[in-house]
Parts: sequence; C-alpha cells; structure tokens
Amino acid sequence: MTRVLVLNGPNLGSLGEREPEIYGGTSLVEIEAALRDRASRLGVELRVEQRNGEGELIDLLEEERGLSEVVVINPGGLSHTSVALLDALRAFPGQVIEVHLSNTFAREAYRRVMLTAEAADSVILGLGPDGYLVALERAARVAGARAEGGEAPAG
Repeated sequence: MTRVLVLNGPNLGSLGEREPEIYGGTSLVEIEAALRDRASRLGVELRVEQRNGEGELIDLLEEERGLSEVVVINPGGLSHTSVALLDALRAFPGQVIEVHLSNTFAREAYRRVMLTAEAADSVILGLGPDGYLVALERAARVAGARAEGGEAPAG
C-alpha cells in the first residue's frame, strides 16, 4: 500500500481562524478529514502531522525515510526562510509535493521566494484546501507508477 506523509508547518494549526480572508474558513481538522476520506478511496495510507517548529518537521521527514513514498508539505512561512528544511526535503528519497493555500506570487514580495520549492517535484498554489486533495491524487499516481517500475507520470 502506498504511504503518503502530509506535513503542515507553522501556524497552520490555526487555519479557519487566522486570516480567513487569505487562507479561507476551512480548519486543518477539516482538511485532514477530507484527505483521509480521499486516501481511503485511493487505497493510500496517510500520516498527517502539523508542527510549528522547523526541527520537528525535519525530524518527521527523517522518520519517514523508507516508509512514505511521497511527502506533501505545506511549510507555511518556512518556505521563504528555511535552508535546513530545504536540505531535509532534498534528502527525502521520494517525491515532494509542496502546497500553499494562497497564491504566494499574488502577495508580498518576500513570499515570492520559496526556498523549499527548490526540492519539490510539484508545487500547488492558490487552490485553497483543494490543493491538498490535488496533491494527494498526484501522490497516489506517482507512487503507483513507481510501484509498477515506471517513471513518475508527467504533469
């Protein structure tokens, strides 16, 4: 069975309450429930975690080496600042899909620099909570193709 790690970075635990005009009114608990429902239909084992600390996210990535084929990560603000998280994502042996609820390119200039995206195979921006579901669908396709001995599907 395909295993996918979904990581959420700093401040994402307060989704639905924090700046809903930017991030929407959906909570992380609701996003996780939708992911679990979709994962069940896709036959994907899911581990979902949220941490505010950079080191804790890195520890989770290291724990999942050899267990998860794909990591879906919303690094939050660490996307723009964390070389350490970038290095941990580069060391992850599977696919990396980065998700952001908002379109970071339509926001402040400093949000347009996404260090962690350098390690990503795919980046999804501006789809709100649906971005996580798109990422999970992609993760299932990528892992399925690898299990059959092929390359990750394009696009």
